Amino acid sequence: MSLLSFLGITTGDAPPVGSPAPTPTGTAQDGSSVSFAEVYRSGLVLVYFYPKADTPGCTAQACSLRDAYADLQGEGLTVLGVSIDTPAAQTKFRTKHLIPFTLIADEDGAVAKAFGVPTLLGLAAKRQAFLIRDGNVVWSDLSAATKGQADDVRVALARLRGSPPPSA
Repeated sequence: MSLLSFLGITTGDAPPVGSPAPTPTGTAQDGSSVSFAEVYRSGLVLVYFYPKADTPGCTAQACSLRDAYADLQGEGLTVLGVSIDTPAAQTKFRTKHLIPFTLIADEDGAVAKAFGVPTLLGLAAKRQAFLIRDGNVVWSDLSAATKGQADDVRVALARLRGSPPPSA
């Protein structure tokens, strides 16, 4: 048994840029089923993972995307936030911080596992982000930011368009 396994830390292999994106099914904050494959059909999708709803870093990350949401939607981007929380915890987090996008309650860690996102004791996923276009991973950030998440996504979107990155 490795030390990481002993400590309850799972590791995974994130899908590399250019590879097909994982297509798990998750549970939204309202308890409805979310097929990632179906969401990918809507166009460009950001799937981002955060450790725990309503903690300081996770709140900063979600609020960064919330505050930029109108602009990101204007780019045709759909956002899915994923953490190993219950639907009730995701609903409370979403309501408290006026988060306009879907939060996935990955209680069993299946979505994190599909994306190769490391977890700690099945209680928290590592902060990572993936942009998916046409069902393929086109950008990944395996050490995603908190307050700067939206800025990082904007830069990635500009690069995908072949445009200069936006100025901060």
